[in-house]
Amino acid sequence: MSLPASVLVVGASAGGLSTTEALRRKGFDGRITLLGGERHLPYDRPPLSKQVLSGAWEPDRAQLRPEPVLQALDAEFVLGDPAAGLDAASRTVRTASGRLLEADAIVIATGVRARTLPGQGELAGVHTVRTLDDAVALRAELAASRRLVVVGDGVLGAEVAATGRGLGLDVTLAGPQSVPMESQFGPWAGGLLGEFHAEHGVGLRLGTGVSGLVAESGRVSGVRLETGQELPADVVVVAIGGVPATDWLAGSGLTCENGVVCDDRCRAADGIWAVGDVARWHHRGLDAPLRLENRTNATQQGLAVASNILGADAPYSPVPYFWTDQYDAKVMVHGVVPAGAEAEVVDGDVASRRFVALFRSHGVARGVLGWNMPKQTRLHRREVADVLTPATV
Repeated sequence: MSLPASVLVVGASAGGLSTTEALRRKGFDGRITLLGGERHLPYDRPPLSKQVLSGAWEPDRAQLRPEPVLQALDAEFVLGDPAAGLDAASRTVRTASGRLLEADAIVIATGVRARTLPGQGELAGVHTVRTLDDAVALRAELAASRRLVVVGDGVLGAEVAATGRGLGLDVTLAGPQSVPMESQFGPWAGGLLGEFHAEHGVGLRLGTGVSGLVAESGRVSGVRLETGQELPADVVVVAIGGVPATDWLAGSGLTCENGVVCDDRCRAADGIWAVGDVARWHHRGLDAPLRLENRTNATQQGLAVASNILGADAPYSPVPYFWTDQYDAKVMVHGVVPAGAEAEVVDGDVASRRFVALFRSHGVARGVLGWNMPKQTRLHRREVADVLTPATV
């Protein structure tokens, strides 16, 4: 395979920037173009629901690199002009403004867009938290509000609820799972998280879906649950997951099913790769397709794709990892927590909320969760890595 003379990275966030930086570190001196749909230079998303939303950080602090560092990459940044189409055969991307960008290799890093509720866009006071502009707009509304309802009991919903309580708001968290973050933590650890939120004053309305929004004079006034109960609100945050941003790939010839479908090298087609939240690749350790929505994977996958563009031809089989900060807790998970997995506390003490738990399925370690014990959690990660990391052939 001949090495490319030019690379086009579609998506100027963590995954796209990681790919670009890795290409330069590995000696690639060809042309690199980063195409971004937003007007901002690459920024970090995890702080949006925490430091930026709370006001602890000014928005520009979320920028991933200072401008001089970005300039030193000798890459062209084309911002505020989203990708609108791809011709995979000629490796040409058409932008919303009609610009045509060609390259020898293309990296798709367009991430996800936030899911919304029916009618949400017609009402004031209803927000998602996906972009920097989203977080800034929500922060301004929270400053003038008293009651916040968060629709969605996953990572983002739980983090926004914690931030809202930190700002002194009356917060209610609603969602269909029996406990917060059940799909990521399992019922036992998710139950501990639910207790933690309740202790901090969050009202939990879990185990039921949302049937709609309640409005008065064009502004949201509450959330209606499927049980018929209405939750009054001054502001509503909808945090019900993301949809891979693949609409622009219609007619491209790529396979898009819950993301851009890739092989175990993160390759979607000849000369076309995908990284980050939008990539659904074959994980050899799990022997299954996998799509991860977190900052760590976006960065690691960008590094792996850069190596493969330059000829490494190596499978990408990481130990999945994510963390969440809520109140004074940092909870991290290495690996996965399968449904029905057995939890064993292997370090620390649950009552003091400093512990490490190992999750086994059919006697095999599949995941490790640490609550305020990062060093000890990393030590136990090895038991999971032995299972999830196959030989790189």
